[in-house]
Amino acid sequence: MFESLADKVLDLTGEVAYIIPQAIIIVAALLAPLLYFLTKNGKIPAIVSFILAVGAACVCLGYMHTKTYGTAFGLFEFNAFSGLMMCLFLAVAGLTIFVSPVHSETTKHQGEYYALIMAATAGMMFAVASNSLIGIFVSVELVSITSYATVALKKNDPRASEAAVKYLLIGAFSTALTLYGMSMIYGALGTITLSELGYRFSEVGVNWVVLMGSVALIAGYGFKIAAVPFHSWAPDVYEGASTPVSGFLATASKKMGFAVLFKIFFALFIFAQAIQYQPIQYIFAIIAAITMTVGNMVAISQTNIKRMLAYSSIAQAGYIAIALAVMSQYAVTGAIFHMFTHVVMKGGAFVIVAALITAGLGENISDYKGLAKRAPLVAAAMMLCLFSLAGIPPLAGFTSKFVLFSSAIYVNGEVVTEWLWLILIAVLNSAMSLYYYARVVKTMYIEEGESTEKLVISKVFMVAIALCVIGIIVLGVYPQPLLRLCRTAAIALLGF
Repeated sequence: MFESLADKVLDLTGEVAYIIPQAIIIVAALLAPLLYFLTKNGKIPAIVSFILAVGAACVCLGYMHTKTYGTAFGLFEFNAFSGLMMCLFLAVAGLTIFVSPVHSETTKHQGEYYALIMAATAGMMFAVASNSLIGIFVSVELVSITSYATVALKKNDPRASEAAVKYLLIGAFSTALTLYGMSMIYGALGTITLSELGYRFSEVGVNWVVLMGSVALIAGYGFKIAAVPFHSWAPDVYEGASTPVSGFLATASKKMGFAVLFKIFFALFIFAQAIQYQPIQYIFAIIAAITMTVGNMVAISQTNIKRMLAYSSIAQAGYIAIALAVMSQYAVTGAIFHMFTHVVMKGGAFVIVAALITAGLGENISDYKGLAKRAPLVAAAMMLCLFSLAGIPPLAGFTSKFVLFSSAIYVNGEVVTEWLWLILIAVLNSAMSLYYYARVVKTMYIEEGESTEKLVISKVFMVAIALCVIGIIVLGVYPQPLLRLCRTAAIALLGF
């Protein structure tokens, strides 16, 4: 049934079929301001955007189920990797849109708000499907520009304006570095097509132009993933932006940055098998170690829950960067799986923070005193999210960290000790993170608050929180179906 339907779609649309998911999201972005202008009701564009996001996800899943893979106009490729990453972005966009209508910080400019969220999602989808450096660059810039505007939509909050300006200035610097790196690689290898980079690199050999271009790209996209020392924007942006936007940037935008790094550097170094790429591997390993350590150490001193989650996200980026150092199929599988678990863990935490802000609670950790009595289900959900982020079994964070960390020891079918130091640092950082996560749990369950009045949480928030909690538990105890999809995506990315 699905196979015949996919064949009919291909017959009717040709190569356009492979960018139908992106086209659906672009339509949603165009419709959102029009619908709000016509109805003056923010829920209408939200409902339409959510339905179209679900529809785009269904198309992606249908293509993946029927293995309907191909390239549109030689520019964008739909395969197991790009399809799975698109599903991740659409899941985050759907979660963000679902809770936004009832969140107190997103009551204004709703037509523009949903248009920007959808445009950013379309940019992420184009980025993971792009077959060229220029396609990736333009797609990432679409995400960046819409993200700056989305952060600045809280016009009456000076923190949002400050965060947006910082985000814009640092983003402009990273864009310049990225374009400079791409131009150097093009100048050295004579191509911008990803599938040709490795072969040209094998012919040309190691030279300083390619290495300098690679370092510039690492710096440019290091900003997107908030890797140290390119992380300074994240805490200010997450604190200043509305909470659903903070969650969207933490769980989707960063994953796009990693997907782009995977595509570019695996194309360069994995396919150029004659080239020794250990220097680049060690650069990524050092970045991963420093990023996870700085993120966790600074998170300990935070008193604002959103800033704490921001530094926690920086640390999580360090864990995922392990895959860039190891550069194996198993490592990529673990990284993609950790991206999905991070969506339900960190996404759930930000949804809970948004729900509590809407209910009248503050953003400081001290405001969570006695939360277990005022909103017991929400407190329990927050505890699960935080403990999963720390890697406590049998939750999703433990399972994904186990797969990701073990990939640095079990490389290409052999047990190696080359990256043992990196895994030791990662394990110690996971233990360190438990301190500041447990501090929030202690505040909710042990410390007494000034008020004992029950908090009224919207049913929309409760549904979103429940979905995230279910994801945390299911991916922790039964990860095999998603792991198989992640392995298939890793094979599609690496080509073996």
